[in-house]
Amino acid sequence: MNDDERQLISSLEAQEERLVFTRFDNLDAWRLGSAMVAAATERSLPVTIDIRRHGQQLFHVALPGTTAENDSWIERKVNVVNRFAAASYLVGRRLAARGSALDEELGVDPRLFAAHGGAFPIRISEVGVVGSVTVSGLPQADDHAFVVEMLEAFLGV
Repeated sequence: MNDDERQLISSLEAQEERLVFTRFDNLDAWRLGSAMVAAATERSLPVTIDIRRHGQQLFHVALPGTTAENDSWIERKVNVVNRFAAASYLVGRRLAARGSALDEELGVDPRLFAAHGGAFPIRISEVGVVGSVTVSGLPQADDHAFVVEMLEAFLGV
């Protein structure tokens, strides 16, 4: 692992430690999702936004410029968060740093899992991961950065 990879992984891990909820309900999903739609619309971002808790989709919107392919990417990224209890981008960067891939050797079907940026765990303190906030439509680092920016604003950190 080179220094750049090590720094990026450390930064991603710090984001997960910092972006922790004390609670998360349906109304929180609506508020967060609505704020994300407002920001994405203002910036003319062609993204699909998805928020889930315990497998239930609480918020979903596909903005102009997206297709059903974005929904497929969201499913695959969410599967990574659910399986590894970490952001899809972090999982992907950890694998890349080891020269590994998300495949049958790790017990997953790559058609169902995508370790690409954009899905971030909804983690509640003293509980753990209960859901995910996911964006698809931009390059993976940008999908991830947008989710992190919106969670930082929502959580006030």
